Amino acid sequence: MQSAATILQVLESALISAHYRDLALASPALQAYSVFPSGDATYMRYITTLLLCGFLAGCGKGGPESSKQRVQIALGKLAAADSPEQRFYALGAAAKESFAVGKIEDAQKYAQELMALLPSFQQNREYGGAMSDANLVLGRIAVRNGNMEDARRYLIVAGQIPTTPQLENYGPNMSLAKDLLAKGERQAVLDYFDLCRKFWTNGGGQLDKWSQQVKDGKIPDFGSNLSN
Repeated sequence: MQSAATILQVLESALISAHYRDLALASPALQAYSVFPSGDATYMRYITTLLLCGFLAGCGKGGPESSKQRVQIALGKLAAADSPEQRFYALGAAAKESFAVGKIEDAQKYAQELMALLPSFQQNREYGGAMSDANLVLGRIAVRNGNMEDARRYLIVAGQIPTTPQLENYGPNMSLAKDLLAKGERQAVLDYFDLCRKFWTNGGGQLDKWSQQVKDGKIPDFGSNLSN
């Protein structure tokens, strides 16, 4: 019989997808519902409650938020963070969304603060995502400033991360990879794709496709991997 903790883990990726209104991605994880004892009322309560919470979190948005709305949400969460751990959770989004709206100095400040916090949270399950976010933003700033050596270094470090449930299923943000491809840095991006295979265990097929496109001199359509 599966434990409640196991149920939470199995449903996690489905709830993340539901929150982002991606039912196609949610469907495989939701199929895990069938592995649980159908006649057990306790399990049913767990499943019903979690699924309702997840889907409700994804409803009522009226469509994707604008960049301005996203940065406001991210900065609101950062302002509400009242401990180093809470700031650790909030700084990545604050940095990425600040960069997206052109607030480069703020983005750099948040990314550098996150980098400084990383050593204290190496055992945190979100460590890999936070490390990726910090290097992503600092790398994009380096590209913007014409410092391609630093940008390549940040990209490779962003690939040397432990996985998280979200990275394992949906992969990393590819904005820095796209920026570097626009500058002709194909080999660095191909090397990064190879590193991604270690933590994006469900992304082999997508990485194969993108790798071939890069080898053919194209810039892939990274889709939702530009906004995660």
